[in-house]
Amino acid sequence: MSGSRAMQAEVAVIGAGPAGCAAAIGLARGGCRVLLLDRAATARESVCGEFLGPAAVAALGRLGLDPGRLGAVPLRQARIGRGGREAGFALPFPAWALPRRVLDGALREAAAAAGVVLHTGLAVQGARPAGAGWAVQLPRGAVAARQVVLASGKHALRGHPRDGARQGWLGLKLHLEGGAAGEAVTLLPFAGGYAGLQPRPGGGATLCAALPGRAAGAAMAWAGDPWVRDPWVRDPWVRDPWAFLARVAAGSALGARLLAGARPAWERPLAIAGLPYGFRAAPVGPAGLYRVGDQAAVIPSFTGEGIGLALQSGLAAAAAILAGEAATEFQTRWQARIAGPMRWAGLGAWALRRAPGGLVAAARLAPAARLLARRTRLAAGG
Repeated sequence: MSGSRAMQAEVAVIGAGPAGCAAAIGLARGGCRVLLLDRAATARESVCGEFLGPAAVAALGRLGLDPGRLGAVPLRQARIGRGGREAGFALPFPAWALPRRVLDGALREAAAAAGVVLHTGLAVQGARPAGAGWAVQLPRGAVAARQVVLASGKHALRGHPRDGARQGWLGLKLHLEGGAAGEAVTLLPFAGGYAGLQPRPGGGATLCAALPGRAAGAAMAWAGDPWVRDPWVRDPWVRDPWAFLARVAAGSALGARLLAGARPAWERPLAIAGLPYGFRAAPVGPAGLYRVGDQAAVIPSFTGEGIGLALQSGLAAAAAILAGEAATEFQTRWQARIAGPMRWAGLGAWALRRAPGGLVAAARLAPAARLLARRTRLAAGG
C-alpha cells in the first residue's frame, strides 16, 4: 500500500527490514494495530552479507518462515585466507545464505498476512513526542501512534541520532556470476579491509566488503561531493566491480582461486558509508521509542550475525510493548543480552584487521575457530 494521509495506529514501525517486519508481525499477532512504514516501494537488495545463523533461523521459524522453502543455500563450512595461507572448519551450527531481496519480500508478505498495514514508498521525515504518544512526519501528513519502533537500519532518523556511534566504515556488496563459493562462507582479508564470500541460490555468489577509516570518503565522492580530497577517491577499485574483484583476489591465494572466472552481475557495487561497527545504544531516550536492529547495535559484519540480531530484537521489542515494558527497560535488557556476542565480535574484528594471519592460524585449530564462531552468536531465545 502506498500514499500519504492522516493515519492512526497503536504502534508505528519505521523500516520494513528484518527488524521492523519482525516487530510488526509480533505486535499484530498480539492484537495491536500496527502501521509499517518504509521508503522503498518494494523489497530490494541492500549492503548485507545475507548470512542466516541459528538466531536468524529460530526467529524466522517463529514468524512462520523456513529458509529452505525460500530457496536459501545451506552453508556447511567456514574458510579464511590471507596471502598463501588458508584454513577451514565445519560450522558448529546450521546456517543458510539468502538474498536480502528475497528475505525482505517474504517478511513483508508475512507482515501483511498478520494484519499489519504497510505504507511503502514513503520517506519518514522524523518523529516527535506528541501528547501521550508520537507524531511521525511523512512527506504529506503524519501518523499518530502510541509508540514507535525505530527500525531504519543503517540510516539514522532525523532528530534521533545514534549518540556515541563512531562513523567511518564503508560497506560494499556485489553479486557475482560464476566463481567457486561452494557451500561455505569465506573470509578474505585484503589490503584495505576484509571481504566475505558465500553462494547465492541458483548459482553465483555474494561478495561483501568492509573498509575502515578514509574509505568512507570514496562513497561520498560517488555522490559528487566536491570537497572530498581523499586519496581513496582516486582508487577505482571501490567503484569499479572488476577492480573490486581484483583487489579482493589479490589478498590471498584462496581468494584468487575462488574468484577465478567470477563476473560482476551489477554495473557497480552497492555501497553504504559511515557504518558504526561496535555501536550499542545507551538505555536512555524518550518514552515510547524502541530501537531495534542496527538502531540498537551494529555488530561487525564478519560475524554474519546482523540479520539474527535484527530479527531477534524486533521480536523482543514486540514482546516488551505487549507486556507494557518501558522503552528504557527494554533497551537495558536487550543490551545485556547482546553484550557477549558484541564483545567477542569486537575482538574478532580487531584481529581480522590487525592480524589476519593470526586468525588463519587460529582457524587451523578447529576448536578455537568454532569457539569464536559460537561466542559471536546470539542465543535464540530470551
